[in-house]
Formats: sequence, C-alpha cells, structure tokens
Amino acid sequence: MRVLIADDDPISCRLLDSLLHKWGYAVVTAHSGTEAWDMLQAEDAPRVALLDWMMPGLDGPEICRRVRARSFQSYVYIILLTANDKVGNLVEGLESGADDYLTKPFHPQELRARLRVGLRMLDLESNLVEAQENLRFKASHDALTSLWNRGAIIELLERELSRARREDTSVGILLMDIDHFKKINDTRGHLIGDEVLRALTGRLKTEIRSYDSLGRYGGEEFLVLLPGCDTAKLAAKAEQLRQVVDRSPIETSVGPVPATISIGGMASADCPHAGLNDLLRAADVALYRAKMAGRNRVKMAGPADIEIVSAGAGTGSRSSETIESTIGSTTASK
Repeated sequence: MRVLIADDDPISCRLLDSLLHKWGYAVVTAHSGTEAWDMLQAEDAPRVALLDWMMPGLDGPEICRRVRARSFQSYVYIILLTANDKVGNLVEGLESGADDYLTKPFHPQELRARLRVGLRMLDLESNLVEAQENLRFKASHDALTSLWNRGAIIELLERELSRARREDTSVGILLMDIDHFKKINDTRGHLIGDEVLRALTGRLKTEIRSYDSLGRYGGEEFLVLLPGCDTAKLAAKAEQLRQVVDRSPIETSVGPVPATISIGGMASADCPHAGLNDLLRAADVALYRAKMAGRNRVKMAGPADIEIVSAGAGTGSRSSETIESTIGSTTASK
C-alpha cells in the first residue's frame, strides 16, 4: 500500500518516512499542500494520505474538501496531523472530509494502529466496489456466454440507431440462429449444447470489431450490431461470420460437434425512418428466408421487408402468420 506523507517540516517527513518503510509501506512525500494535491489527482494516486494541517499552498482541510468533492477516483483514506488539540479543530478537520485526526506528538504505535484501521476501511470499500461491478455485469450479461443479454443489446441498438440518425450513417443489424440446435440438445444433451453455445460465441467474438456489439437474443439466437455498415459491408461481414462457424466442428468434451448458423441482416440506412422493432422484424424475416432456403446461409432484408412487417404490426400484433405466408410465397416464386 502506497502512503502519501505531506508535511513542510523536513524532520517530521523523514521520521514518518522511516516509520512507514519499517512497517512495510511504500512512501511518497510532498512538502506543500499544492504538491500533495497534484499527487492525489494522479491516476496511480496513493490510497492513504497523512496530511499536515498547516502547509504552504493548500492546508490539510482544504485538500480533504477537494478530495471528497471528486466522484471519479478511488477512495483515499486521510489522516490529518496537527499540533493543535482543540475540539473545534478536531471537528473542523473531520467535517472537511478527514477520516481520522492525530495530534502531534503522537506515539508511533498509535499511528500504526490508525493506519491499520484505514487499510481495513479500504479493503471494505474495494470489496463493495467489486460486488457492485459483479451485480452490474450480471444485470447486463448472459450468464452462460458472458455476452450482452437481450435487454442490454436492445438498449445498445437504441443508442446506435439514435447516433446513426444524428450523424446520417448506418447501423448493421444481424440476427443469427444456430441450425438444428434442438437436435444437438436432444442427441448430445443440454450440457454439450451449452459447450457449443460458448465455443460458437467465442468464434464470433474474434471476428467482430472492438466497437461492434454481440448479444444473446434468445436461446440459440444472437444479435450483432455493426455501426457504420451499409448493406454491402453487412452482407460481407455476415458471410464471414457464417464461414467462421462452418469451417470446422465445435470441439466439446464428447468430441467434435458440427454446427452451422443462418443469418438475416438489415442495414438501417436502407430505411432511415424505420423504428427499432421494425428493423429487428425485418432482420427476422431475412433469417426466416435463410432457414427456408436450406440453412447455413445469409439473407439480407430491404425496404420491402420493412413494409411487410409494418403492415403486420399495423394489425395490432406482429402477425407472424402473415409475414411467413408472404415469405413462403416469395420463396416459392423464386
């Protein structure tokens, strides 16, 4: 643990430095309040600070107030050091944001004990932050694959569509489904099905850009968001993702399991005024076409599909029977 000693008295600084080094702390020193404040703003700032009350530039209480006014950095445990033992000073120091208060001269073992209290407080704070991060992750990610869950990926799509409309760009939407996944579960077991899901999504993640998003949309369905992709780029990326799954069987604990995916895509720029639900439904229409055409292939949706799904939605529901009938007749005519 790194500890900041801020004191303009060089003798006091040396004594504290010697004690803390003997107790196993890493020490950095500042000889003015301004220098101490600069150190506490650094990215790797010490988590514990021993601040003298009176220093050139900024005094100890003012540094405490500035540290507590921040909201973006880790908690700093602050002990104020002063030769003034008046109750009013004690109250002022604690109200400024100090965690503890030590009157000079003090016994070294008292300082050591108070530092240990500070370390326990920082451990508790770190554990709380870690627990909050774990809860936040679980709330937005799928437990099996660690991908964005359905709610989170839809929220990301809303943001990307809003940005695309502001900047007059396009968002590529890919809806993909593992072919015959029920058969894998039925013949190999659900645990092997889970292995296939994890391994397959691992392949997909290696093929998308850092600013693309991949989420689990349903049981074996996945949604990929590709900002800046028009229809041509989207189709090329979809084919790349299809091939990365199809190129070799998925390795599992019971041996290789063949797996393929079908993909339906829609670029928002093709229908810039379409809503989120209609774009997703159009991608779903294209995915259905890919399934009907034999699976393990890519199909792209266009403005005509937006009209189909909009008409279906206008009846008061998705009207999937109407959509499938339309797709079926279109497929048959080809």
